[in-house]
Amino acid sequence: MPKTIVFLGPSLDRAVAEKILAAEYRPPAKRGDILRAAADGAEIIVLIDGVFHQEAAVAHREVLAAVKQGITVVGASSMGALRAAELYTLGMTGIGKIFGLYRDGKLVSDDEVALVFDPGSGIALSEPLINIRCTLHKAEAAGIITAADNAVLLAAAKSVFYPQRTYKKIAAAAGDALDAATKERFLLFAATSPADQKKEDAIAALEYVRNL
Repeated sequence: MPKTIVFLGPSLDRAVAEKILAAEYRPPAKRGDILRAAADGAEIIVLIDGVFHQEAAVAHREVLAAVKQGITVVGASSMGALRAAELYTLGMTGIGKIFGLYRDGKLVSDDEVALVFDPGSGIALSEPLINIRCTLHKAEAAGIITAADNAVLLAAAKSVFYPQRTYKKIAAAAGDALDAATKERFLLFAATSPADQKKEDAIAALEYVRNL
């Protein structure tokens, strides 16, 4: 197996990831980490999670520098999906639904995938907007909420600053536009059957690399 370095954080539990792909796992990437991985002999780099506002984010030029060295650079799920959507025509490989939505212009803001997480445990402390969108769609399909409820809750989610996005805060932000019974029904669904597109895309990326 080629030397593979994966930048992974809250999108997927590391123990789960290691069962899918034997690789060297590093924390969410910041500026310069892709260059360091290349210098450390990586033949495949998988960018899943990266920092957004805490430190300088992964630069486009470092991804392109790795590609020019002949390194396979795969992006998915979070920062990886963002960079792959920007650089797929220049040699970076994008995997998953979130990458496709950014590539096609259906998602444009980086706060769709941004969240805050505990640096020690890697556990997410807020919900990324893309997962909220998918949970709302799933809830509507299941008859838990209506299309109008979906629109109200999505607007509420967008109104909450990304580090503070939780389903309870989103329901509260919806205010009187949703009745109490609908809020309670949705919150129960979100607690028991939430969508996690970032996790699904991270798994897809690791499976893609495993099968190279």
